[in-house]
Amino acid sequence: MNITLVQGDITEQRVDAIVNAANSSLMGGGGVDGAIHRRGGPEILQECRRLRASHYGEGLPTGQAVATTAGRLPARWVIHTVGPVHSTTEDRSHLLASCYRESLRVAGHLRAATVAFPAISTGIYGWPVDDGARIAIQTVRAVGASVDEVRFVLFDAPAYAAFEAAL
Repeated sequence: MNITLVQGDITEQRVDAIVNAANSSLMGGGGVDGAIHRRGGPEILQECRRLRASHYGEGLPTGQAVATTAGRLPARWVIHTVGPVHSTTEDRSHLLASCYRESLRVAGHLRAATVAFPAISTGIYGWPVDDGARIAIQTVRAVGASVDEVRFVLFDAPAYAAFEAAL
């Protein structure tokens, strides 16, 4: 498995699966989640509504992952995962690692060869980007996934630098 880094917009990545740093409602939101829903179009939201009505009535639990169509994105699927909110009083790193592990498990089930990840939980959820990068890289390496390429798509230069240092 190759791990690559890109600074840019995850919604523009031509990969089999894009990972969405979703909120538990699966109904879209801000940041990466909002961008994916806006660019992907209503097809993603329709599948998310079906998931909420069937398997995830109370929302997708933190650290878990589920796939939908990618709608109008240049990918085949969106893998939605709910990252933890950072806490200075409780170690939630196992939940952040689970996001990467579970997303790769879903990607394997889909037989996705290429997967693009954002820096999960490092935006509005407040996870320090250096620590988030360390957890992401360590987890992806440890999983030994069946995908050919894991691409981390990082929004800005500081996030890119943190992932480059972790790699």
